[in-house]
Order: sequence, then structure tokens, then C-alpha cells
Amino acid sequence: MMMKRIRSADIRSVSLTALAVVVSTLLLFSALVVPASAQGTDSKEVIEIGVLVDLSGPLTTYGTNIKNTMMIAEEDINSYFAEKGLPYEVKFYYEDTKVNPNIALEKVQTLHSRGIKLIVGPMGSGEVSNVKSYVTSNKLIIVSPSSTALPSLIGVTTPEEKKYIFRFVGTDDLQTDAILGELKDYGIKAVLITYIGNPWGKGLYDTIKPKLEANGIEIVSYVEYPDPPPADFSPYITELENALTNALKTYSNDEVAVVAFSYEEVATMLAQMKSDSPLLNVLWFGCDGTAKSDKVIEDALDKASRVGLLSTLFESKGAGLEKLAKKYEEKGFTGEPYQYAMNAYDAGWVLALSYVEVVEEKGSYDPDAMVEKIPEVTKKYSEGEYGVEPVSGYIELNEWNDRATGDYAIWYVSSEGQWDKAGTWHFSDGSIEWITKPQPPEVQVTEEKKTPGFEVILGILAIGLAGIALRRL
Repeated sequence: MMMKRIRSADIRSVSLTALAVVVSTLLLFSALVVPASAQGTDSKEVIEIGVLVDLSGPLTTYGTNIKNTMMIAEEDINSYFAEKGLPYEVKFYYEDTKVNPNIALEKVQTLHSRGIKLIVGPMGSGEVSNVKSYVTSNKLIIVSPSSTALPSLIGVTTPEEKKYIFRFVGTDDLQTDAILGELKDYGIKAVLITYIGNPWGKGLYDTIKPKLEANGIEIVSYVEYPDPPPADFSPYITELENALTNALKTYSNDEVAVVAFSYEEVATMLAQMKSDSPLLNVLWFGCDGTAKSDKVIEDALDKASRVGLLSTLFESKGAGLEKLAKKYEEKGFTGEPYQYAMNAYDAGWVLALSYVEVVEEKGSYDPDAMVEKIPEVTKKYSEGEYGVEPVSGYIELNEWNDRATGDYAIWYVSSEGQWDKAGTWHFSDGSIEWITKPQPPEVQVTEEKKTPGFEVILGILAIGLAGIALRRL
């Protein structure tokens, strides 16, 4: 009986061993027959990044341009990961905010509910201001490619309060220096300023006001209009016309200018002006909200080309731009990547690379480690240490996590019916290098029917009296 038990145990042991061998063989076989690509995909960690842009509001031109460019960025980053053998891939999720602060907050909350912790955007400073508290309290990280208001105007007083908010574009302190440089170069002595009533528009006005005063340029009037912009600009046009009429009692047409801190609604404003409006007899200076706007060309070409609408746009180009522009064209997208899109492209790279380094070092994602890592990666990325060339040039961040330096291109609406580059304002010395300098518009005066003046009446009477005298002779 004992022998039988031993033999039964041996048999069971042999059976289990054989079964283990079979299972191992099957597992090995299955690993061999599963495509290598499928194995790699399953093991990759997906870096999910939200992209908040305007696809149907007053910055649609730029928002669409950013989306198109980010589609290329996703392909480029994933190709880089594959080439380096890194087990990561990036995925961008696009949301339309219409540059509406409330919608922007809703979109941030939506992305967060889906587990997304990194965001490129939003575009407007009003949006950034409105999402600031939610982003900070939930330790979400955003990199705006186009928000330019000074930190104080988006509601932060210390760099620590802004630690989760990065901006890869120069702030309005730089842009207003560029606009001031334009005005001085033209010999402008007085300005009328109109702006959209949000933190960005009002911020530009508040920032340039003391600079104008310090340089002896009079602010004749300022006209604020609401956000969202009105459909009918006639009350604001009338207010500007009245202010200009008064200014022209002191200054000549080439000494006065209109400064518009607007988005693409400036096209609506111009389109609604009568052809004999005095506002069309002076130069207009726009900003980064109007530069290269498709809507201006489509809706107000004749009037915009008449007043020039010289518009500043942050300009910084890197060695990688040529390759990006070629891919943009190959995709069949209209035009070329604008500066905001270039900034967004680099932001996507920096976020993805920073995420990988944090996870590799910490073992998992850590938002506080991420905010410390981003400036470090931004510097290395700018210097080409990853073997990738930035498209928006060298990115230097200041203590507020904002881009610290940069030139401004000056664009204008030419008589050929397109946006052409007029020149560049240089950050280094404040000078303007003109390619072509648009001239003030020729003053067009509407002829009015006039009643006979006193001198005419006297002349008629004199002729009549002379006739009477002749008859008496």
C-alpha cells in the first residue's frame, strides 16, 4: 500500500510538471506570434494633454492655426519617443473656448474630470485669469502660447501664486514698448484708444498709458466696449469720431492716431464706419489680437488698407521652423504656422519631455516636481540638448514663468489686399527696422453744399448798385 501511495504522488508530480511545461510553452508561443508593435503599444504610457483654443470666436484665425500645428506636434513627439525607444506616447485633446473665460473654465473642468492634468492654452488673458484658481487648487499645469497681460492683471501678486501657470509669449510690458516705439517713430502727438473690456484689453491700456504720458503723447480719449464684442459698434464709432474732431482742432491728421487693443472684431468696427468717417483719415495701430487676422481681410479690406492697421506680433523664430512649415504645407493647411502656433508647438514638446523626466526620476507623475522640471527642460530644449530644434527660438522664462525676451514684428494691411510685414521692433535696443513704412492716409473731405457767405452777398449788392448807377447815367 505504501508503494502505491508513493507511485501515485510521483505520477501527480510528473503530471503537474508536464502541465507547467505545456503552459510555459504556450505562453512563450503566444509572445512570439503577437506582433511586436502590439506589445509596444500595450506597454506605452499615454501622456494626455488638453489644448484649449478658439475655434469659433474672435480669435478663430489663430486658434485654428494652433490646432493644425499641434496635430503635427503630436506626430513629431511620438516619432521622437519611438526613435529613442521610450515607452511613451502623447495624445492631444482639443477644446473650443471661443476665448470666453467662463467656457474656458468649463473646458478645464471637463479635461480634469477625464484625468488630464496638462494643458496647452488657453489663449486669452481673461481666460487664464478665470481658470487660475481652479488650476492652482487642483495642481493642473497650463502653458499659454498667447496670453500677454501682466501677472498683476490676471490676479496674481507673487510668482508662487503663478507656479502652475506658464506662458511662452512675451507680456504686454514688451508689446506696449513696441507700440510706443511705432508712435514715436511716426511723430504721433495724440492718440485715441479703443479696447475690449477684459483683463487683456484693459491691461494693454493701463500698461501703455503711463508710457504715453511720460513721452508727451496725449491720450485724447479712450473708448471701452464690452466683452463679448457688440454686433453694433455705431455708438463707439460715434464717440471716437467726436473725440477725433476735437483733437484735430489742435493737431494735424498725421499727428493723431487710433490705437486699437482688439481681437478680430476690429474688422466689424471698421466695416461699420461710413466711407467719409474722419477715423479713416488717420493711421491705426493694432496689436497681437489683430495682426494677420483673416477676418480683417475678408470683411474690412478697403478701410483697413487705408488706415494701415499696423499691428505688433511677438516674433521669435527658431531653427526648427523651416521643417515645421514644410510639414504644415504638406498637410494641406492654409497659410503657415503663426507665432502663437509656434509657441504652442514648443509648449507641447516641453510638457511631454518634462513629464517623461519626472516619471523616470520619481516613478510616477508629481505636479510639484513637474513645475520645477519645466524651466529646466525649457532651457535644455532651447539649447538643443534633446536633439530637437525649437521652432519659436530660444525660450527664456522669468521668475513669473513668462517668456522674458523677444522682438515684435509689425504687420500692416497693404494696398495689395494682404497682410505684409512692415518691419521689426528690436527688444535689444528699442529700434525699429523698417522694410516698408506705411504712410498716413490721404485726407478725404466730403464736399458740402454751402449757402452764400456775407462776402458773396455784398458782391451781388455791389453789382446791382453799379447797374442802377449806369442806368441813371
